[in-house]
Amino acid sequence: MRPVSLTLKGFRGIRDGLGRDVIDLDFERLAGSAQLIAIVGSNGRGKTTVMDNMTPFPTMPSRAGADGLGGFSYYDQVCLPESIKDLVWEHGGERYRSQLVFRRSGKKKTEAFLHVRRGDSWQPMRLGDGTVSDGKLDTYVQCIEQILGSAETFFTSVFAAQGRRQLSAYKNAEIKTLLADLLGLDEIRALGAKALETAKLLKAGLAAVRQERTGLKAEVEQVVGELARLGNTGGRIVEAENAKAAGQAALDRAREELAKHAAKRDVAVQTEARRNQLTMERRSIIEAGKAALGALDAQDRREGERLDQLIRRISQRAEDERKRRKELTEQRARLEATLKIAGVIKRASQRLGWAESVVVRREARVAELRRDVERLEKLRADSKLARERIAGIEREAGQASLKAQELSRRFGLTAEVPCAGTDLQGRCKLLSDARAAQSLKPSADAQISRLQEARTKAVHHLRDIEARGRDLTAAPARLNVAEATLKRSRERLARLSLLAARQGELAQARELLAGIGQQIESLLPNDGEETVEEKAERGAIVATRQAVVAQREGEAKRQRDSLRRLEAALAALPAPFDASQIERVQRGVEEAQRALVTIEATYVKAVRDQQAGEEFRRRKAVDEGRLTALDTRMRRIEGQVGVWLLFAKCMSNDGLIALSIDDSGPTLSGLANDLLLACYGPRFTVSLKTLVETAKGETREGFDIVVHDAELGEAKSVTQMSAGERVWINESLTRAIALYLTQNSGRQYETLFSDEADGPLDPERKRMFMAMKREVLRIGGYRQEYFVSQTPELAAMADVIINLDQFRCAGGAAARSST
Repeated sequence: MRPVSLTLKGFRGIRDGLGRDVIDLDFERLAGSAQLIAIVGSNGRGKTTVMDNMTPFPTMPSRAGADGLGGFSYYDQVCLPESIKDLVWEHGGERYRSQLVFRRSGKKKTEAFLHVRRGDSWQPMRLGDGTVSDGKLDTYVQCIEQILGSAETFFTSVFAAQGRRQLSAYKNAEIKTLLADLLGLDEIRALGAKALETAKLLKAGLAAVRQERTGLKAEVEQVVGELARLGNTGGRIVEAENAKAAGQAALDRAREELAKHAAKRDVAVQTEARRNQLTMERRSIIEAGKAALGALDAQDRREGERLDQLIRRISQRAEDERKRRKELTEQRARLEATLKIAGVIKRASQRLGWAESVVVRREARVAELRRDVERLEKLRADSKLARERIAGIEREAGQASLKAQELSRRFGLTAEVPCAGTDLQGRCKLLSDARAAQSLKPSADAQISRLQEARTKAVHHLRDIEARGRDLTAAPARLNVAEATLKRSRERLARLSLLAARQGELAQARELLAGIGQQIESLLPNDGEETVEEKAERGAIVATRQAVVAQREGEAKRQRDSLRRLEAALAALPAPFDASQIERVQRGVEEAQRALVTIEATYVKAVRDQQAGEEFRRRKAVDEGRLTALDTRMRRIEGQVGVWLLFAKCMSNDGLIALSIDDSGPTLSGLANDLLLACYGPRFTVSLKTLVETAKGETREGFDIVVHDAELGEAKSVTQMSAGERVWINESLTRAIALYLTQNSGRQYETLFSDEADGPLDPERKRMFMAMKREVLRIGGYRQEYFVSQTPELAAMADVIINLDQFRCAGGAAARSST
């Protein structure tokens, strides 16, 4: 894999470091055929952002953690509503184009496309199984891994991300998975996975069979319980037949007794008919008497209501006369009160004009004071603006002064630059920058003078504003006093206007007062006495009510005589037939019938239980046969589960894969030791151990890197070495893995990547580190390596330098290259 060009749009690292939203890098033009390419720039210029995006994998390994494969989201690294990563790269003689689009307007959405160059056009990548890169991230990742292999192997072997874990920190399962991918043992792992899946399916089937057996066993136990519950059904049938015969005999006896009592009841039917006739006559007399008495009571109530209405009319007439007298008295009192304030009303009419003139003068005074307050507020606003203007001029002057000092300092460097006066002064960027500062210094001094003059004018203008505002300082207080005085004058004018408006009421009050006196005198005293007509009506009502009382007494006497005659006839009749005897005998018949029905149900149930028992015995025999067959099947499945689990163990990381890794360990160690010998001398050699010793002295599966120190004559784990020693040993092993990948798996990436991997090394080791890079390129047949370093000496040893500081210019600038 080799990057050709990269376009990043909307990435935070580029915007914060270079001050632009888009950056385009043409690696073919910038790097050419160089082997070692250094990406340099000041801190925060976006070097790691560029390096992380030079691979087609949809991640930024330095941001993801866990060796570039941990939790990561591009949306934490982009800032525009639509951000884009566009990478053109080559691999295996084909040219590809990766386009990742990140949209964050509303709902976040990511689109990923992979195209391959065919002639003069780009076409969507299509795999052999028909998978097409259709913009979905899953299909994109599937296409990338089909071309470049797994991301784990890529970021472990050829991409040294910033802050990645060292190989010594890998767990046993992680290192075995990595080495298995290097050795091309995926087919073995796939067989192991299939065997494990087969074992899981067999276990699932075994669980189903066991569940079926448990259900069948419960069914057999249930059948045995039912048989025990049914008991001796033959004996129960004989007992039910005997009880049925006895019940039928008892029912026949009860029916004979019921027929005897029915004959006695027929004889007493005529007597009961006469008794019912007399009872009906008695009821009719009672109802007729109630109706007559009810009519008399209704007539008495009507006469009582007429008397109540007469009394209410007399009371209402007296009440109306009292209300009329009271209303006339109250009206006369109000008119007399109005006549008493006649003098006050006259004085109010005389003073009304004077009060109106006072209100007009005071309103003019308030308007004048409000204009003064408005002028004071305007002067205060102008004063605030003037002060802000002076503060802005002072800030601008400070910045101009700092700029002038910077230009003076840069111009002073012309005498200090070592290339001054030599053949190199024409190409020296520092000397040209100092001379440019000389041309800019006069304009900076002129800007400082202009700002000082502007500040003096602003100060004079502020003082003039403050002088005019001092004369109007007391205007708000005077306005408050004038407004309070105007309010009191308006209230006094309102009171005088109301009093003066009542001038016309005085003559009207005198006229009405005389008329009210005459009306009061015309009212005659009335103590609620009745008129002649009312007395006659009261007498008629009393006479009618007395006649109703007499009629009620006569009707009551006639009703009592008729009832005594009927009761004597009823008493002469014989006693009625006792119907409870029929009911008692009928209940006996019903009880005998119910007992017989119960006995018959018991007989039927015994017969059915006998039939059910035969069915249960048949089901028990069938279920016991099925249980025997299920036990045989379970033993066969359990044997197959053991076989497939053993096969899966053999195909796992701890089986054939572990043996293959043990075989590859010397080859990896040899490649790493060759790099250490070529670059750092014969002091250190490494060996890989896949079996480690426990605290009890036993051995178990594991992974450790043992370093042999020729100077000290001892061997120890790499975890016990210093940070700098661990760096170059880890880099040697990592590059050895890359070399092994190239030599044994046939997977050639062409390009290596390294981001600030030389941090803990001393200057001498840094130079050896660069020598190792060239050795790896030579042995592995790699085309080039891109690396990021903050060490100027290492950057100077590169074939080409891509300086991101040059991209900070406003108009854009090409990367600077040097060979």
